[in-house]
Amino acid sequence: MSNAQFETYGPTPAHEPPAYGGFDPYSAQTLGRGMQGAYEARTDTYAPAYEMRGRYEAHGAYAPYETPGAHPAHPAHTAHEAYGAHGAAYGPHGTYEDTYGPAYEDADATVPAPGPRTRGGRRAAHRRRARPADRGEGSMRRLVPQALVVAFLAGGTTAFVAKDKVVELSVDGTPRTLHTFADDVTELLAEEGVEVGAHDVVAPSAGAGLASGDEIAVRYGRPVRLTLDGQRREVWTTERTVEAALKQLGVRAEGAYLSTSRSRRIGREGLTLDVRTERAVTVMADGRARTIRTNAASVREVVEQAGITLRGQDTTSVPLEGFPRDGQTVTVLRITGRKEIHDESIAFAVQRVEDPSVYRGTEVVARAGEPGLRRVTYSLRTVNGVSQKPRRIRSEVVREPRTQVVKVGTKPLPETASGTDGLNWQGLAACESGGRPDAVDSSGTYGGLYQFDTRTWQNLGGKGRPQDAPAAEQTMRAKKLFVRQGTSPWPHCGGRLHG
Repeated sequence: MSNAQFETYGPTPAHEPPAYGGFDPYSAQTLGRGMQGAYEARTDTYAPAYEMRGRYEAHGAYAPYETPGAHPAHPAHTAHEAYGAHGAAYGPHGTYEDTYGPAYEDADATVPAPGPRTRGGRRAAHRRRARPADRGEGSMRRLVPQALVVAFLAGGTTAFVAKDKVVELSVDGTPRTLHTFADDVTELLAEEGVEVGAHDVVAPSAGAGLASGDEIAVRYGRPVRLTLDGQRREVWTTERTVEAALKQLGVRAEGAYLSTSRSRRIGREGLTLDVRTERAVTVMADGRARTIRTNAASVREVVEQAGITLRGQDTTSVPLEGFPRDGQTVTVLRITGRKEIHDESIAFAVQRVEDPSVYRGTEVVARAGEPGLRRVTYSLRTVNGVSQKPRRIRSEVVREPRTQVVKVGTKPLPETASGTDGLNWQGLAACESGGRPDAVDSSGTYGGLYQFDTRTWQNLGGKGRPQDAPAAEQTMRAKKLFVRQGTSPWPHCGGRLHG
């Protein structure tokens, strides 16, 4: 504290008596004790007058109107006298007088009296010197409550300031600085009314604690209905532009086809996006391979970009409207073709009818079958100079087949050869050998009218070869064979026996 603060209030002139008799506001004791009390509570400001009052009362340094009858009571000072509150700070008529003294002045130094002392002033000064011990104890008692109050206020202020945090909140790219008492990110977002969905991103996480200086970012999710290289799916992104979203999704955009601008902003409602990445496709045509990089949507476009023209029946090894894949090889097929027509026979069906007039084991064709006729058109193709298997492309029936009717005998076989006399043995012989008893087939195995083999002939009781026996003997032994087996020995001509 500088001396300039005291220059406004000069000391009481020597010809004027000190106020309130006996109390010298500029005495060494007053200055020393007053400034001591003022600086015990605070170090950077003056102690108020009512604090000075308490200090003087505690040490007995100020006792106005102490000597009976020394000074008449004044109505204006009744309250001051009752509390001893303003005797030091105010003059006899309530005028404020500065009672502070510089802190660096010696508290025990003697200041020359400005005038003659009255009303026990000497005794008051003597009392101040006589009780130095009371002064320290009183000051201590006054400082303890004040220190507690100051500590309480300081602690509450510190706690209040510690709870207040300055953070930066960025919502979908828009930052702002906030003061908050929130303990974590979830509480902060609730205070600011920021709703977070399942596809939104919060960094740091919602449960993370907050400290002053933290940065919190909220990025809203946006749906993207993406068709990537022909495959459709719905994805979510927190980026706000198409280019940034593709980078976040890991889609290679260099050389790719995009259905919209890369710089287009994505709203909260999302967008529909078609992306075709750049691929390497090899086209084989006319004995030459061409590899191109393309973002075409179909194989047909790739062939055209390779400078190849398809003519006539030309096609490719994969469907022309298919989606070309990275690393795929497409072969162009040069096709030439023609048509051929062929007539084909349609086999007739056989209908079998039981006939009790025919011996069992005998089948007689009642109506001969007739095959039908089918006309078929074939396509003959040559692919890259190689003939392909004919392909039937059309068929029509020119004539329907006629069903053959066969009678199947159910009549029991005769027990003796004499029961077969009514059969047409002459017709059977004509069918088997042309009616010649000495006939022999080309292999030399069968002979005679009924084309016996040697073993069967001998089992029937014949001697030698059948073609050497008389015709009557051959017929008799044929009848025995019929009794045993029916017409089965003559599968093709046996029906003639009933003709």
